[in-house]
Amino acid sequence: MKVIKHSEQALKTALISKNMKLVKLYENLESREKSLLNEAFQPDSVLFRPITLHSESDWISSHPEPTQDFEQFYNDPYRSRPTSEKSTIYVQPIGSFGDTKVSTEDYMKWLKDYCEAFYYSLTVKILEPVPVSHTGCAFRVNEYTCNLQIHAGDILKYLKKKKPRDAFCIVGITMIDLYPRESWNFVFGQASLTEGMGIFSFARYDSDFYSASYKGRLKKVKKLPSSDYSVFDGYYTPAVTSVLLLRSCKTLTHEIGHIFGLRHCQWLQCVMQGSNHLEESDRRPLDLCPICLRKLQSAIGFHLVERYQALLEWMDEDGNGMEAELRNEAKMGLLKPIEAFKECREWVLKCLDVLQK
Repeated sequence: MKVIKHSEQALKTALISKNMKLVKLYENLESREKSLLNEAFQPDSVLFRPITLHSESDWISSHPEPTQDFEQFYNDPYRSRPTSEKSTIYVQPIGSFGDTKVSTEDYMKWLKDYCEAFYYSLTVKILEPVPVSHTGCAFRVNEYTCNLQIHAGDILKYLKKKKPRDAFCIVGITMIDLYPRESWNFVFGQASLTEGMGIFSFARYDSDFYSASYKGRLKKVKKLPSSDYSVFDGYYTPAVTSVLLLRSCKTLTHEIGHIFGLRHCQWLQCVMQGSNHLEESDRRPLDLCPICLRKLQSAIGFHLVERYQALLEWMDEDGNGMEAELRNEAKMGLLKPIEAFKECREWVLKCLDVLQK
């Protein structure tokens, strides 16, 4: 195992900068906010720890990338910026989600509320779910895993046509596996950052995906009819467990972070770290390190304490607090599965303790 440990000075510069204009911006932050952000370069911090690499297959080992500090982010002329006219994050569900115990409506509501807490002060809207056939995308059966896959690039073309005028971005999410081109085995997601679009699949976040007993496996088919989408009727989707919800929240906020202009984090443990495989993805924390948090705060303008309070409220919500119009008597008693968020909740409480002293 390798630990990526930056010097205190390097972390301080990455967070604050040596540019006097940006230093002044930092000095103007509330003192309690600075106390939390300063944890970035405290060697004994219990909140923000160095990144650990467990194998050569981990992202940083296999995908060398330049680091991005706050100054580089702030001065990036190409990054997308929310405006008063374009401040809504739209989420387009594609295909079915979850088993009979959790409806697509419930699952989307949980993701929407989490995303609104994470990107605090922006509005998140869930578009009406559409079947795969509505996208007109190409599809295939993966020759190795024998599961259905849809073409990521075709989905992006579909999303471009659907993007509302007030959208900061539009992201498609699906429980169906993705592939970017015939020569590729699969892809977790694909995005067009300049056009504010992305498509992300949660299929491989099902704990049974790589097992021989995975219910989404089909008999090998050399070629499917390009216009017959009936193969997706009743296609298997995994149960929405607490672990899958946790992984979904991480993936959605990570990928939208890229649309904001946040690159893969290489400073401290952070949800913006790159991930090559499920084990590495599970090691990532649910939230941002101070350097990436300052980037996002500068882009949106929220107060840190209000954002962490919103995250805590989401984790404490038992699932019965949904709006009455979104629920019926048959769904009463369905609780949001937050067991996997216990460690994250304790961490948020520690951050709030610093912010509220």
